[in-house]
Amino acid sequence: MIEIFNNFISRYGISSQLSYFLIISIIFLSIIIDIIAKKVILNLTSKSVKRSKVKWDDVLFQEKVFHRLSHITPALVISMFAPVFPAFQEIIRKFIFIYIVVVGLSVATSLTRAVDIIYRSKEFSRHRPIKGYLQVVLIFIFIIAGIIIIATLMDESPLTLLGGIGAMTAVITLIFKDSVLGLVAGIQLSANNMVSLGDWISMPKYDADGDVIDITLNTVKVQNWDMTITTIPSYALISDSFTNWKGMEQSGGRRIKRAIYIDMTSISFCDEEMITRYRKIQYIDQYITNKKQEVDTYNQKLNIDTTNMVNGRRMTNIGTFRVYVEQYLRNHPKIHETMTLMVRQLPSTEHGLPIEIYAFTNDITWERYEAIQSDLFDHVMAIVPQFDLRVFQNPTGYDWREYK
Repeated sequence: MIEIFNNFISRYGISSQLSYFLIISIIFLSIIIDIIAKKVILNLTSKSVKRSKVKWDDVLFQEKVFHRLSHITPALVISMFAPVFPAFQEIIRKFIFIYIVVVGLSVATSLTRAVDIIYRSKEFSRHRPIKGYLQVVLIFIFIIAGIIIIATLMDESPLTLLGGIGAMTAVITLIFKDSVLGLVAGIQLSANNMVSLGDWISMPKYDADGDVIDITLNTVKVQNWDMTITTIPSYALISDSFTNWKGMEQSGGRRIKRAIYIDMTSISFCDEEMITRYRKIQYIDQYITNKKQEVDTYNQKLNIDTTNMVNGRRMTNIGTFRVYVEQYLRNHPKIHETMTLMVRQLPSTEHGLPIEIYAFTNDITWERYEAIQSDLFDHVMAIVPQFDLRVFQNPTGYDWREYK
């Protein structure tokens, strides 16, 4: 077709009117080819993709990789007819080439997004995200494309420009400082498996407490429990400390570590009446019997005068209370049986004597975990008076009215 046009031009020459006609005809033909590419070829491609059993081609079509690739067709048509205008042939081909490079960048952007989506569909992608690496690849593609475009406009070799850019490495490094830091951080985060998509992390410095929803070259996005989104620089996860709750989720147990404060003036030895009452408590009836026998045997063996409360060994209401709470936890259906469980006494403070419960629930879901913990302490707080103990709290208006 081009040879026919050239023969026609060489034989008859081209008037200005005919030039306009040829330009309009070439543009019209380009539009027709573009419509055919988008309406016919893309429709056939869409049907083929839908019939295919694999999923990756659906993602490529969804991210418009083929749509953007079709933009090249009108440029190819114009490039083919460039020899029709010998005076402008070089300029036309130069701008067509630049246009194709720009379209190629658009295709590369869609393609990297599609690759990331396809990769995320795999289970192992949670532990080894590649979005940051794809962004690095895309940056290099954009840099190379920019060099090629500038070299084309200047009629210079791209290698010549690359040599000049080598001298500007320090400036480029400064400009892309965050990207370089993000790349290094991404490699360390991935290599050490420090954070993955879906992990629950806490980073008070950035008010972040929630699930990781995205990991990119420069940022990590965390969706907090109040549904806000916090963006953290990737390198901050390397330079600063943060808590990753993945270990807790994988273990199947979530820790309870909370203390109640006992008024120390309510702590006392157990007399016979108290021991008789405590024996009626189901979880500790056997303990009371065994402990009472152990204490009596010890005192009789050493011939201790038990008429004075100071002498010998005696049971205390606080010790009995601790045993009850521990047995209550061991019989609780929502407490993890194989993980650490203890009820311990912490150093006394001006707020009383702390009795700390250290245990793990067997349900790690936040709502149910809080419900289990609340129910547990509801019971413990309510049972304290049954052991002749009092929970410590600062005086309130009610206390002062009672005092008067």
